[in-house]
Amino acid sequence: MNWDILTGLLTEIWALTVKMAPFLLFGFLIAGVLHVLIPDEKVYEHLSGGTLLAVVKASIFGVPLPLCSCGVIPVAAHIRRQGASKGATISFLTSTPTTGIDSIFATYSLLGLVFAIARPVAAFISGIAAGIATNFLNNRDENRQPVDNGGHCETCRVPDKSGSSVLSKVKSAISYGFGELVEDVAKWLVIGIVAGGVISFLVPENFFSKYLGNPLIAYPLVLAIATPMYVCATGSIPIAAALVAKGLTPGAALVFLIAGPATNTATLSFVGGKLGKRTLLAYLSVVLLTAFAFGLILDGFFKVEATQAVLSAKKELIPSWLSSLSAIFLFLLVLRALALKFIPQKFSEVRGMGIVIKVPDMSCRHCV
Repeated sequence: MNWDILTGLLTEIWALTVKMAPFLLFGFLIAGVLHVLIPDEKVYEHLSGGTLLAVVKASIFGVPLPLCSCGVIPVAAHIRRQGASKGATISFLTSTPTTGIDSIFATYSLLGLVFAIARPVAAFISGIAAGIATNFLNNRDENRQPVDNGGHCETCRVPDKSGSSVLSKVKSAISYGFGELVEDVAKWLVIGIVAGGVISFLVPENFFSKYLGNPLIAYPLVLAIATPMYVCATGSIPIAAALVAKGLTPGAALVFLIAGPATNTATLSFVGGKLGKRTLLAYLSVVLLTAFAFGLILDGFFKVEATQAVLSAKKELIPSWLSSLSAIFLFLLVLRALALKFIPQKFSEVRGMGIVIKVPDMSCRHCV
């Protein structure tokens, strides 16, 4: 590879990392605090029953939770076993992977305030709509038989109740936010940043506006690519930012940010196989329609503002030295996470938050 090309690629990748790092680290910290302050049992208690309120609560709980498409499956299976209706389960399964408290801050760092607001709003509305559609298509007196979790472990984490002091809670928040959560998203974060850097460096200016300027062409194409693929809420951000910078409309980028994290082949298989074909129809239809609708709204009313926000993200929002230090710290966290993930370990690991059992082919550790 030509040295100039390699240098250019690394420069773009580092620039994306520097812009994201401070906000992403802050998001990890807030996620850790929420994890400690809001016990999982409290979430399950509010999601039982087949009422509209349960569907709304499921979507509300799902929006800030930093669970990826893989990690949300065992949690959804568990709340279903706890008595949640198919509607509440699907509401949670739809809103949760689309965004999270960590990805909201990261979205603001690269895409601006319009995207940072539109994304969680879209996740919230799509969750409610999917839940209502699911309850409508299924009998309200549905028989809630135990649901298989589709091969994902259901109770890998054994809660640690040994300490409830302030210090222990602080340690737990840090352990979760900068440990477990980073391990869950590290691989996809790296892929997203590298892909964003490649697009930024190699794709000509206004390339997408020239060939994909028509939403009726761009949106279906983005949906066709994003629906089956796996991309986490955080890892999708640098890709979307690079696409908008190269001429893709903000609406099409939002379509990718909604449909990409919310759907993938594993989730579709779980929903269809364990919750039924009607539920799969409701889930997939609502996600695609919501993504399309919010894309049209963004392009119709906020296209200029959203585009300018992405282009102005190159300006420093915080001191450069702090951004650089944050990027270095994030790099070390990701390096540690990847080492733990890919270096074989023969035995179970005992961590501060509980016991983690190494399971072959299990790619996500968010099992509650």
